Amino acid sequence: MSKKYIITICDGTGCIQKDNAAIRKILEQQLKEHNLTNDVRVNLSGCLGMCDKGPIVVINPGYTIYGNVTTNDIPEIVEEHIVKGKPLARLAIQEDHLYNRFFRIFGDAKFFGKQMRIALRNCGIIDPENIDDYLSLRGYEALAKVLTDMTPKQVIEEVKLSGLRGRGGAGFPTGVKWQITARAGSPNSPRSASDEKYVICNADEGDPGAFMDRSAIEGDPHTVLEGMIIGGYAIGAKQGIVYIRAEYPLAVRRLEKAIADAREHGFLGKNILGSDFSFDIDIRLGAGAFVCGEETALIRSIEGGRGMPRPRPPYPSVEGLFGKPTLINNVETWANIPVVILDSGKWFSTVGTERSKGTKVFALAGMVVNTGLIEVPMGTTLREIIYDIGGGIPNNKEFKAVQTGGPSGGCLPAKYLDTPVDYESLAKAGSIMGSGGMIVIDHDSCMVDIAKYFLEFTQNESCGKCTPCREGTKRMLDILIKITEGKGEMYDIENLERLGNMIKKASLCGLGQSAPNPVLSTILNFREEYEEHVKDKKCRAGVCKQLLTYEITDKCVGCGACKKVCPVVAITGTTKAKHIIDQNKCIKCGACFSKCKFDAIIKK
Repeated sequence: MSKKYIITICDGTGCIQKDNAAIRKILEQQLKEHNLTNDVRVNLSGCLGMCDKGPIVVINPGYTIYGNVTTNDIPEIVEEHIVKGKPLARLAIQEDHLYNRFFRIFGDAKFFGKQMRIALRNCGIIDPENIDDYLSLRGYEALAKVLTDMTPKQVIEEVKLSGLRGRGGAGFPTGVKWQITARAGSPNSPRSASDEKYVICNADEGDPGAFMDRSAIEGDPHTVLEGMIIGGYAIGAKQGIVYIRAEYPLAVRRLEKAIADAREHGFLGKNILGSDFSFDIDIRLGAGAFVCGEETALIRSIEGGRGMPRPRPPYPSVEGLFGKPTLINNVETWANIPVVILDSGKWFSTVGTERSKGTKVFALAGMVVNTGLIEVPMGTTLREIIYDIGGGIPNNKEFKAVQTGGPSGGCLPAKYLDTPVDYESLAKAGSIMGSGGMIVIDHDSCMVDIAKYFLEFTQNESCGKCTPCREGTKRMLDILIKITEGKGEMYDIENLERLGNMIKKASLCGLGQSAPNPVLSTILNFREEYEEHVKDKKCRAGVCKQLLTYEITDKCVGCGACKKVCPVVAITGTTKAKHIIDQNKCIKCGACFSKCKFDAIIKK
């Protein structure tokens, strides 16, 4: 065999949970048995984004992606692909191309075909624990450029030129935020006269179904660090902090190693790259409070207090951590910075829409064929994301809605599928961009139950500081429970709208202000389902148990299987005779419905 091969095994959280370590062990054994250890290099990488197809194994040259690989597949892959040079069609994911900002690679994807990877440019490509891999793809080149060729003011102007907006959800212009923080503390500042400033990376990602920031850090921690160092140089800070959830141990471990390696190579610490600029980064672990995603609550948590938001202004850019000017951006925003510097803000501004520049990372989840991590140019429609990239709804079921923006976002029905994904268009449709959660919902889901689920989450995560959020969301949740239990009245729907709008206007922080969004958007777009729950005591999706009725039809052959599995002895009948369900005893568990082989039990 004359070819040299590189085999990359995904080492992201999803593939680790599917025992990629066993796959690597068998692979190394097979290579040794075939005397191929000198001809084949085995690498690890972060998440490529194809989470539903893990474990993922990629073989180069040729960029062949193998999905759902098991240990039993490895001998065949080695024999056919490595020894004989014939890719294994049985496991190979055959599709179009993956576009990476710095090079093109051909392999999978309808999944990748409409993506453009900027923030995720290295994820799934490099070994996140090997700084040399990052350096080989222009890593820390942007930092070298700003330290040797650019003044802090020029860096800020470049970021402003890019049009990059904060990817944490609010969409505030990044360059403007940097400029405000840079000016704070100067002799002309009306507030703090201190030169001490801080840079913070907000990696406190707590939305249900969201894994964008965690995967980005696991796959390419150095790009986040490089962005933060550049931000520190631009505003005149010497200290950076990554605030990340303790529940993300893999991301934390890779950050720790990346920081240690960056210090060793002179990218962090005193006199970086021989310049007069000194900057270091530490990690602070969050305890999992959703509210700490809000920047003032995050700052209070770092300071050692309970994570609770405070009124703004003053904004953190002026008075932040320990009362000092503080620049806070989220993981995705920082990951874009090296590209903005290297490829220019002008180039970055050509991607996306007029007011929403660049790309956006989404965690595509729910009832969609291709779940995973994606990155698309701003302006890509919801239809393209769900059907072209996501592969549509499993089992050819009908699309019902898509939830964007996490628990603070809205549920958009099919009429909005052609809505471009950008800040203004999503807001106009009645939802938000948020940090990048996107959950697809099919017709087997109850929209009242969906609203209840998200409100239950935000109500439970409320810090309790302000009355509108603390008490208002609790009252809204009580009403939703009442409706889903078949006890609702028509005035309850109006009360939900009234309470929701009051909470939006009166809550202290952005999390409280957006908490009613799932309820208000589902009432707006799926009001008929609320009315069915109230008027007809019916859940069309068959999700709300208290509104269900199970009945045995004339198809019953009297086998007795349903009677045997009923946990409350609600079914009676003799052998070979039609059975009956006592509705007063039935607890709507559905065990009989699942057990019947003759379709004799219906759910109404």
